[in-house]
Amino acid sequence: MNRNTVLHFSAQKSRHEKIVILTAYDYLIAQLEEEVGVDAILVGDSLGNVVMGRDTTLQVTMDIMTYHTSIVSHTVKNTLVIADMPFLSYQVSPEEALRNAGRLVSEGGAHGVKLEGPVSKYGEAIGKIIRTGIPVMGHLGLTPQSILELGGYKVQGRSEECRERLKREAKELEEVGCFSVVLECIPMDLAKEITESLTIPIIGIGAGPYCDGQVLVYADILGWGKTRFAKTYINVREDIKKAFQEFTNEVKQGKYPEEKHGYT
Repeated sequence: MNRNTVLHFSAQKSRHEKIVILTAYDYLIAQLEEEVGVDAILVGDSLGNVVMGRDTTLQVTMDIMTYHTSIVSHTVKNTLVIADMPFLSYQVSPEEALRNAGRLVSEGGAHGVKLEGPVSKYGEAIGKIIRTGIPVMGHLGLTPQSILELGGYKVQGRSEECRERLKREAKELEEVGCFSVVLECIPMDLAKEITESLTIPIIGIGAGPYCDGQVLVYADILGWGKTRFAKTYINVREDIKKAFQEFTNEVKQGKYPEEKHGYT
C-alpha cells in the first residue's frame, strides 16, 4: 500500500469522499489510528492539553513537537503525518518559520505542517515554506495560539464582519498555496459556504457536517474531553481507571501476583 500524500486530499474532495483526521502523539495511538485507516494523523500542539496537562497550547515548544512528530512518523507506514507548528515557531520571521518547518520534516519526519492565522499576518512565511517544497495546511476560526487575544475558547464568525473576513482569509490561504484549511468553531452555514467556494479541502473541527472532512483530538472521543462538538464513542477513561483501581487493590490485598505470573 502506498503512503497517503497531500494529493490524496484533493482527490478525495473531487470524489466527494470525506477526509478523516485524528491527533496522535505517541506510538500506541498512532498505530491504532493507522490500523483503522484514518487518512491523516495530526501531531497537534493540543498535546499541551492532552499530554502535558496545560490549560493552553502556548507552552509547547519546537523540541517537544519535533520529538512527538518523530514518534508518530516512525510508527506509521501509509498514513499522512501533519505536524503543528507551535507558538513562536513561525511568528517571528519567515526565515525562522522555514527553519522550524524544516525541522519538523527533516528531524520529525512530517509530510506537511499546519500553522494558524491568515495570509495578512503570515503569508510571507507560508509562501516561503511552500516554495521550499513543504506542504502547508492553514487554520482559521478559533486559533488556540491566539487564545489570549481572543479572550477564551469562543465560537468565531458570528458577526457579518467576521464572516466576511473568514471567507476572505480562507480564499487567500488557497491562493497562497495551502493544500487544505482547518476551520475551527465557526457556524455551520459559514463553514458550508467556505467549503463550497474553495477548491482545496476544508477540514472542520466544531464547524458542522458540511466540510470536506473532520479532525478531532483523539482524547475527546474516548471520554477525556468535554467539548460540545466532540462525540464520545467510548468512555475509556473510566475503563482505565477501573483497571488501575483493581490492580492497586489486588496488590494491597496480596492477590497479585499469583504463582502463574512468576517464573520457576
